[in-house]
Amino acid sequence: MNSEQLTEILKAAFPDAEVAVSGQAGKFDLRIVDNQFEGKRPVPRQQAVYAPLNSYIASGEVHAVTIRAMTKEEWRKASMFGA
Repeated sequence: MNSEQLTEILKAAFPDAEVAVSGQAGKFDLRIVDNQFEGKRPVPRQQAVYAPLNSYIASGEVHAVTIRAMTKEEWRKASMFGA
């Protein structure tokens, strides 16, 4: 699994989102910016991101992920401060 493949999987699961993936060797940093996260706490956001990845995690293709799942407004605010 490479970052391009993971990006395509996440874009299919979150078609309206801005998706950014970096990493290699099964360890990835994910940023998904989508307003579907509005009103959701961090754990449900992470669960939504893990859902399309579960089979890849189970197979070992994806070993570890760091997830940043936020709304467009949260991303806009974070970007103002260099996040």
